[in-house]
Amino acid sequence: MSGIRPAATVILLRDAPDGLHTLLLRRNSALGFAAGAWVFPGGSIDPEELDASGSLLDAARTAAVRETREEAQLHICEADLRYYSHWTTPPIMPKRFATWFFLARAPDDHAVTVDGSEIHDHLWVRPSEALDRHAASAIELMPPTFVSLMELAACADVADALARAGRREPPVFEPHFVAREHKPTESLYFGDAGYDSSDPDVPGQRHRCVLLRGGWKYLNDGVVPW
Repeated sequence: MSGIRPAATVILLRDAPDGLHTLLLRRNSALGFAAGAWVFPGGSIDPEELDASGSLLDAARTAAVRETREEAQLHICEADLRYYSHWTTPPIMPKRFATWFFLARAPDDHAVTVDGSEIHDHLWVRPSEALDRHAASAIELMPPTFVSLMELAACADVADALARAGRREPPVFEPHFVAREHKPTESLYFGDAGYDSSDPDVPGQRHRCVLLRGGWKYLNDGVVPW
């Protein structure tokens, strides 16, 4: 884990007349990591949070609450966070994070205020709509956000999303990133036939993201249930 910073992210959910909505924040295009991407609220775990917590998971919960307050001015409770997944940034990236993802119901007062510095915009949106915008190149999504939205698009409401997450062990994603000339960029995950060899051409089970002209495509042959 040397050189990999621990971090936390919160997928905030609320019910709306047209279905489940989640909050996306647009990162400043001048930032050194995920510049211009639309992401869920989150950030690095502070050393003080690590020192004061009994475990990395506890520290991640504390950081998730703090980052949501700092980035969106929304106040949530640690007790309301449901551990959802864990993602580690692939070695190809200049900055690497080991990130705990949580689901949480948005507070009743879900009016968002962004700082205009690190975060430039926000959007409450149906997961399927966010995916459509990504396919139309209207918004940029990183694989962890894309995969999460793919799962959430299958949920009827907040209760459904929380129940589904509660029925499974939080999946762990440690991508093997493969970029080849004249072929799509692929991010292979545990359970993919080519994961151990980092060879996307190995025949068999698929669990990966593929970067196509219309954005990411997630292939999951039943490796991660939802």
